[in-house]
Amino acid sequence: MLRMLLRAAQKPRRKKMDNGPVTTTLSETANYMAWKADEPDGETTYHLELNNVTLHFFKEEWVEFLELVESLSKTN
Repeated sequence: MLRMLLRAAQKPRRKKMDNGPVTTTLSETANYMAWKADEPDGETTYHLELNNVTLHFFKEEWVEFLELVESLSKTN
């Protein structure tokens, strides 16, 4: 999953909202989406949409989450 997100981040789809964040889709499937928002104040936030649940992460939390996912992929 980590590689998929990193590959998708190399060719992002960006969307600028008026006076708002610049959003970039990192990866998506039929039911899930990972995206980031570059906020006007310089902060980058990451978001996972999992059906009707959205998880929000600051950069440090996102890095830790990706480490968790990577370690899970090694257990299979």
